[in-house]
Amino acid sequence: MRTYRVAVVVLAGLAVLASGQTAPRTRIIGDVVPGANWETAAPESVGYSSAKLEALRGWVKTQDTGSMMVIVQGRVIFSYGDVSHTSKVASVRKSVLGMLYGKYVINGTVDLSKTVKDLGLEDKVPFLPLEEKATLEQLMASRSGIYLPTGNKEQRASMPPRESAYPGTHFVYNNWDFDAVGAAFEKATGQGIYEALRDDLALPLGMQDYAIAKQKKIYAPESVHPEYAMYLSTRDMARLGLLMLDLGMWNGKQVISGDWVRYMTTLVTPFREMHGNAGEPQRWGYGTLWWVWEEQAFVGGVYAGFLQGAYSAMGSGGTFITVLPAKDMVVVHQVDIDRDPRSGVSLSSYIAMLTMLADANCFDACN
Repeated sequence: MRTYRVAVVVLAGLAVLASGQTAPRTRIIGDVVPGANWETAAPESVGYSSAKLEALRGWVKTQDTGSMMVIVQGRVIFSYGDVSHTSKVASVRKSVLGMLYGKYVINGTVDLSKTVKDLGLEDKVPFLPLEEKATLEQLMASRSGIYLPTGNKEQRASMPPRESAYPGTHFVYNNWDFDAVGAAFEKATGQGIYEALRDDLALPLGMQDYAIAKQKKIYAPESVHPEYAMYLSTRDMARLGLLMLDLGMWNGKQVISGDWVRYMTTLVTPFREMHGNAGEPQRWGYGTLWWVWEEQAFVGGVYAGFLQGAYSAMGSGGTFITVLPAKDMVVVHQVDIDRDPRSGVSLSSYIAMLTMLADANCFDACN
């Protein structure tokens, strides 16, 4: 039994006891990691209702979902579509790159305090003096204050004026930052991103569908830093999510530092700083290359709902790797934007799916 997960269950139980309710008793059958293939479990064996998961399936069928997996205690309790199909994961790539960085930050190969000038990240448009002060750490948090153009037309139209914010003081979701983080990784480690993904994650985790031949960088005329696009399957992304849930541990081996996982998933930019009072009441802030739910994990021993402590990789169109520590759960949802670039599942629809999953948790009342 994983220590971190035990703490989650115990704290959640204490909170329920404090409220005067009866503490739930989930049937624990032991946590696992997948071998060559994923292990499946009857939903009721881990405290979930098959009937309510079928209701979820009905909702998913109304969406542009290509495939989806739900993992509890390392086992598949829900699967939809062809989870082996590989397609572009859009901005999920940024969170995966964050995972790759951990090894090299911890062993000293990468110094997060180095500036864009130190790292040789000059672009076609020269840096202004203030922009030269931006650090790799600020790039990762999308707080560099560098507002140079990329191939993303929507972002280009919304960029603030250059030198309007001191590096580190203001969040702007800007692909220039993220693409530069990719360039910095290759410069600092001497490795290609796709080769590192194969050697540092795909092989240790036993990914079933990863292939370098399917990966490709996308160049735009505005910048020398390409989009390091990634093409992954749902069942392989689920392995990445499970590795994050287990704080970098896989089958007894520390693949990523647990401290690095915590670092990436610690809130840096709250939702309100991004949007003011606009937008939907979905409290996704931003950490370091991962989206972070604003209710942190069990602050003061108080349980505040199934999304507490959650974090997610999110790709445009509706691809997600979401980790729910309060539920010992990983959810992966993919929309095949290669097949149809116009297809998509909104964040609201996805949150509805997560809510249905939480509602399907029937504990010992499962029939």
